[in-house]
Amino acid sequence: MVRDEETGDFTIEAGALMLADNGICAIDEFDKMDISDQVAIHEAMEQQTISIAKAGIHATLNARTSILAAANPVGGRYDRKKTLRANLQMSAPIMSRFDLFFVVLDECNPETDLNIAKHIVNVHRFQDEAINPEFSTETLQRYIRYARTFNPKVLCYSFSPHTCSRDAFTDVTRGRRCPR
Repeated sequence: MVRDEETGDFTIEAGALMLADNGICAIDEFDKMDISDQVAIHEAMEQQTISIAKAGIHATLNARTSILAAANPVGGRYDRKKTLRANLQMSAPIMSRFDLFFVVLDECNPETDLNIAKHIVNVHRFQDEAINPEFSTETLQRYIRYARTFNPKVLCYSFSPHTCSRDAFTDVTRGRRCPR
């Protein structure tokens, strides 16, 4: 809600989730978000709407969006001895709304760190040279539209979780069913 400077009336200003309606909303630093904002996101993820009741305005706005969120572990390092929830200190209701979690670990390797640092420096030193991404924005958008046409099902139950997921993915991509 914002006050219109000319009339003094309150108006609704669209936030990230409303602007991303029928699209993808990327949220960085999800772990540092205020609790009130997390509650609002929970409603959007559960009901695909955002309710507003302020300054005499009552509205329910569409927020039919996929959310891609990035969060840092408590203390800046992921502790493999703790659960994902303990590492992120995120509430169970919020975590239950996400379909997938990817943990990206920074393995301390001086050689890799040096190569990354050189790459970053070179990107800034040679920024006049065109950086050609592997995929164009249009190609990524086409791929996401294509991926949304699928309703995947993991069909095998007898393998270990690691091999089942890998085997099921491999079989599904090859058009076969995973054996039970």
